[in-house]
Amino acid sequence: MIKDRHLSANTMAFVLAGGRGSRLKELTDIRAKPAVFFGGKSRIIDFALSNALNSGIRRIGVATQYKAHSLIRHLHQGWNFFRAERNEGLDILPASQRAAEGHWYLGTADAVTQNIDIIESYGVEYILILAGDHIYKQDYQVMLEQHVESDADVTVGCIEVPREEAHALGVMNVDDHGRIIDFVEKPESPPAMPGDESKSLASMGIYVFKTNTLVALLQEDALNKDSSHDFGSDIIPALVNSGKAIAHNFQNSCVSSDNTKAPYWRDVGTIDAFWQANLDLTEFVPELDIYDRQWPIWTYQEITPPAKFIHDEENRRGSALSSLVCGGCIISGARINRSLLFPHVYCHSYSSVKKVVAMPEVSIGRGAKLKNAVIDRGVNIPSELVVGYDAELDGKRFRRSENGVCLITQKMIDDLTT
Repeated sequence: MIKDRHLSANTMAFVLAGGRGSRLKELTDIRAKPAVFFGGKSRIIDFALSNALNSGIRRIGVATQYKAHSLIRHLHQGWNFFRAERNEGLDILPASQRAAEGHWYLGTADAVTQNIDIIESYGVEYILILAGDHIYKQDYQVMLEQHVESDADVTVGCIEVPREEAHALGVMNVDDHGRIIDFVEKPESPPAMPGDESKSLASMGIYVFKTNTLVALLQEDALNKDSSHDFGSDIIPALVNSGKAIAHNFQNSCVSSDNTKAPYWRDVGTIDAFWQANLDLTEFVPELDIYDRQWPIWTYQEITPPAKFIHDEENRRGSALSSLVCGGCIISGARINRSLLFPHVYCHSYSSVKKVVAMPEVSIGRGAKLKNAVIDRGVNIPSELVVGYDAELDGKRFRRSENGVCLITQKMIDDLTT
C-alpha cells in the first residue's frame, strides 16, 4: 500500500455518471446506470467513488444527466460526510444548460467543459476522469504517479483482454515503453499488446491530465463544430496523434486479495453481465473481494434488522447456500441457492430461489420457483409462479436475455393477470 498521498491530495476526481445504460433495459427505466443496485448493499457508482476516497482523493465532482433523481438522492444520503473545512467536497453537477439554452451535456468531454469553472475553483494540479458505471477496485495513486513520472499529456487506464474479444472495445496500440501510438475503436483486427500476441489493451475510460492541459484541450474542442465532444472519440485520439499519451495497465494498480486469480473489472452494461457479476460474489473465493476492510466499498448504510431464517420442517426449511443475504430479509421456509438478496427481501414458505439477484423489497410468494433471474426493486412475485424452467414461456412473459436470464419487473407481473 502506497503511503505518500501527496498526488492524490492535489487531484480532483470527475465522475461521468450521466449515462442511461439502455442495454440494461427496464432496470434503467427510472434510474441511471450508475444508480443501479449492485452487490447487496451498494450502487454501481459506489465503486468509482470508493476507489477515489480510498486512494486519498477528497475532492470529487459527479456529472449527472439521465433520470438522475435516484442517483442524486443516493449521493446525498451516502456521500454527505465530506467537510469543506478539511478541503474536501463532493459536488453534484447535473446537466443544467449552463453553456447555452437547450444545450445539455453533448458528450463526455462536454460534461467536463461545462464545469471548467468549478474544476478551477478547486485549485488542483491534476484531474482524474472516471466512468461511474464499472465494477472494480483500483488505487488511483499508482496511476497518478506513472502520469507524473512519464511526463505524459494524458495517461489512459487500460485492461488486458483476450484479443478475440477486443473487437467490441476501444483498443490501444502501444510501443515497448507504454506510449500509445494508435487508438482504434472497435477494430476488426485488434492490435496485440507487446510481449503477448494473445491479448490486447482496452481502454477503461479512465484518464489522468494536468488541469491546465485538460482545460486547454477542452476549450479548443468546444470550438470544433466537427467534434462529438467525447473523450474516447475526440480528445484521446487527438492527443495520441499530437501529444504524449501513455497507457497504464490496470494490473499495476488493481486492489485485490492474495487469493484472486486476475485483476477484476466488469462493465455490467447488459442483463447477462449484471447478473453474472452479482453472482460472482457468491463464489467460495470471489474474484472481487468486498470483504477487504483495508479497501471498503463505501455506500449509504440503511438501518436494517438482521436477516431471519425460520421453519425447520421437511420441504419447509428456511435455508441459504452459497448466497449473500442482506439485513431485513426473512427466509420463511424457503430454499435459497447461489443467489444474492438485497435488504428486505421476503421469501415465503415452499419457495425456491436459485441463481437469482433480488433487489430491495422483493416479495417471493409461497411455492414460487425461480431460477436465473434478476428481480427489480419492490416486485411482488405471485405464489406458485415458475420462472427459469421453460424458455419459450419465459420469453413471452418477461425480458429474457441471450443467455437465458429473465429480468422481472412489477409491470411484467401485473401484465400476467390482465
